This record gives sequence, structure tokens and C-alpha cells, in this order.
Amino acid sequence: MSQTRVIIMGAAGRDFHDFNTVFRGDERFDVVAFTHTGTQNIGELDELPNRRYPPELAGEGYPEGIPIRTESDLETIVDEGDVDTVVFSYSDVSHEHVMHQASRALAAGADFRLIGPDRMMLHAEAPVVAVDAVRTGCGKSQTARKFADLLRERGKDVAVVREPMPYGDLVAQRVQRFESMDDLDESNVTIEEREEYESHIERGHVVYAGVDYEAILDRAQNEAEIIVWDGGNNELPFYVPDVHVVVADPHRAGSERRYHPGETNLRLADYVLINKENTADVAGIREVEANVRQMNPDAEIIHANSTITADRNAIAGKRVLVVEDGPTLTHGNAPYGAGLIAARKYGAGEIVDPEPAAVGSLQRVFEEYDHLDAVLPAVGYSDEQIRDLEATIRNAAPEVVVSGTPHDLARLIDVESPIVRVRYELEEKDVTLDTVLDRHAQALNL
Repeated sequence: MSQTRVIIMGAAGRDFHDFNTVFRGDERFDVVAFTHTGTQNIGELDELPNRRYPPELAGEGYPEGIPIRTESDLETIVDEGDVDTVVFSYSDVSHEHVMHQASRALAAGADFRLIGPDRMMLHAEAPVVAVDAVRTGCGKSQTARKFADLLRERGKDVAVVREPMPYGDLVAQRVQRFESMDDLDESNVTIEEREEYESHIERGHVVYAGVDYEAILDRAQNEAEIIVWDGGNNELPFYVPDVHVVVADPHRAGSERRYHPGETNLRLADYVLINKENTADVAGIREVEANVRQMNPDAEIIHANSTITADRNAIAGKRVLVVEDGPTLTHGNAPYGAGLIAARKYGAGEIVDPEPAAVGSLQRVFEEYDHLDAVLPAVGYSDEQIRDLEATIRNAAPEVVVSGTPHDLARLIDVESPIVRVRYELEEKDVTLDTVLDRHAQALNL
């Protein structure tokens, strides 16, 4: 039988899941390579030449594993591997970007494919509440946190399952369970992972993540009565949801119809939660609302605020450097986040421009993302990048660092300036998440 030879284009996440659920163990296909993009936060690309999806995870037919190569080599890999099909498997990119990659694959002589939800979503025995978004940085985790809090208040054991961010030893990261900060320290997770895990752990929620989401599902539903899926970027849920809430950001109105696979999420949603309305323009809120009505008229809209708090006395009148969530600023294209809003709200005397102080990898970030202005992205996918972050903050010499990242930055970096942590919580304005749970009580076994 002739096999279809495949390349999977990815960024260390959905690509592995698509392989595991669609291609692994299927003799009709031979996956000759993964590619990783430089537009997503996966660490330094010069580490990729020796990186492989290991045979322990790839399974039968891949005794040496599957090589992971840079996306810029796509045409060469298609030619060398006599590739039939290129599969696109990463998120938070414009529709135009997806079609540019399709054009590259087609011009190289291969077919181009997207894996649909029915093929990649796994069926859970436990009920699933899924929280996803139309872009990264919309406020998924604060929404998922609140769902988990409410479910626990109703006496349910909850497991939060996060979309993968496996940048290290993939075999060791096959199934990861985090219950404490010590668990994060022992696993040497990246800043991006801390941004997503810490806030759940601080609330007492167990977090699962990793590479093999079927194995993760088995562990999670053996431990918990309900799974809360906390999606990454604007990716689709990996588990079939019983309730699907998709978060939109009126600060980036229109993105809900221009980015992949966020538009698919919006069209699949049971509820669309328009977040951050307290800091957004009315015109942006109305544009998002109109787009939801047009693209998914069956979805109910939830209006919500993202309530931001910080230590006013530590910020007022000070020379402040603002550090924000990395992915939200970079491939999320947001010019600022909760940190800058808090600095202005609480009367910072001066906002320091971090770009002149940037060193190493952060210099390259500012060169690549020229929309950044007056905020420093918390990029830290390796020890070297964390050192660059520390050095940049020291060079900027602020009186205070205002940290808008979801994790405790002071746990990870050592700088002379005091770090003021910004916190943000979801505050629904009309329909509440409690009401959503009541409406779906039977499906969720509440």
C-alpha cells in the first residue's frame, strides 16, 4: 500500500496533538517531519536541528522519531521527502498567513490540509467546560479560573487541562500534573507556562498539561469529576466540550473574524464572552457584538469586565517599567496589557521606554514586533532569555517594575527594583458564569 507522505507545520503544541490523534498508528500515512515556526514563542530556533519528536511518543513506524525542522525550510523538506501533503497545525495567525503557507506548499507540489474538530477532539467520560478565545490575551485563564472556582464551590473535584507548551524533554513531558509551586520549580517550566499555570495553582486547582492528551485525559478524569479546558492562544479545544465559552477582546475588535482558528472557535461557541469592556471603547464592543451576531447568531453573548488591581501606593508618582504577558504582546499583536493600564490607573509618574535598555533576545523581539511601545514582554523560554529579561530591567533602572504577567515574576528573576504584581479578575455584567452552569447542570452532572 502506497503511503501518503506528510509534513506537519506547527509550534510545539497542536501539531503534536494532530499527529497523535490523526496520524499515529495509521499505516496510510508517513509523517516525514514537523516544522516549527519562528512567529510563535517556542524558544530559539537554532536549537531545532537536533530536535525530534521522540520514538517513545511517535510509536510504531518511527523507530528514530520524527525530525523537527524550521518552517523556512518547508520547500526543501517537501522536495527531499517527496511529500504529498502539508498539514497546518498552529494557532493565532491571520487567515492571510495561513494561505501564504498554503501557497508555499502548493507551489512545492504538495496538497495543503487543515485538521477539523471532529478529527482531533477527544471524547471524555467526564463533563468538559471548555474556555477558548478568538486571539491570545483575551482573558481565557481568568474565565477558566472562575469556572473552576464555581464548580469547586458546588462540591465538585475539578481538573484544569491546559493546551500544550512542551519545549523541553517531550518524553518526560508526556503527562504533566502540577499541584504546587514546587511542582513548577521541579519541572523547570518556562515563563509562558508559569503565566498559564500559576494562577490556577494559587486557587488550589490541579493543572494537567503535556504532549499526549489522550493519556492526560485518562489521568485527569480518574482524578476529577469535571474537566475545565483552558485553551492556549486561540486554539480549538482538544476535548469535545459539553459547554463551550469563547472569549473576545474589544481592544482588538475585528480580530475575531481575521485569525485562525479563532474564527472557527467563535462559530462553534455556545457563549461568546466579550471581556475587558471597562477599558475598551464602545465602538470596539459594538463591532465585536455585531460580528458575533453575524457569524454565530445562536451563541449567547456575555458582557464582562476585567477588573484590574495593584498596590496604588507602590506605583503613584514612581518611575515605572511595565512588564506584560509575552505572547499577548508578540504574536497576539496587543500594544499593551493590564500592566500599563494599572500603571496609568494608579498614577505612575513616568513610564520607562524599555527598548533602549533591551539586550540579547529582547533586542530581537523589539526589532520583530515594531508595534510595541512603552512595555516589556516577559519573554523567557530559556535560562539565557530570562537573563536577558533581568539585564534589560536593570539597564532601564526603574524605581518600580509593574508586572502585568499572570505569574509572580519576582519568583523567577532577581532585580534591584521592587516588583508590583497586577491582578485581574473576571466580572460579568449580565449573564453570569454561575447562570451558565445552572443552565447546563444536567450535562455537567451538577
